[in-house]
Amino acid sequence: MMNKILLIALVCIIATSCSKKEEIKFEAFSPEAFAYDIGDVWEVNATVNVRGYEKIERDNQFIVSLSYSVDLINPDGDSTINIFSDSKEVKDKELNDVQLEAQFELDDNYTRGIYKIVFNIKDNNSEKSVSAQVEFELED
Repeated sequence: MMNKILLIALVCIIATSCSKKEEIKFEAFSPEAFAYDIGDVWEVNATVNVRGYEKIERDNQFIVSLSYSVDLINPDGDSTINIFSDSKEVKDKELNDVQLEAQFELDDNYTRGIYKIVFNIKDNNSEKSVSAQVEFELED
């Protein structure tokens, strides 16, 4: 009886230690956006955090490669595609989250109201994509 208990315990230990580690889903989270009136234009600043990307290990560092673009949706629902685009490559010994930033200007042709920013993000290492959106307001 004792041998059976030891055998079952050993099998459980081996099974749990060999199980695959749970992968973190590729996701964008905590988007923020703000617009500042700087005279004849509005300056828009937006950020979003990303995690769950594929990390390539090279020379004792992790390398993450992300490409992203930003679309702007005005209060009427019309879109400006790729109002901002960039890429970011991060090299570090330990990577958890990466913050992406966008900054662009809107001239006085843009009316007051609530706008949406859509971040379109691609992990260049895994070819996975994700998006996130956030609202901001142009006001007097």
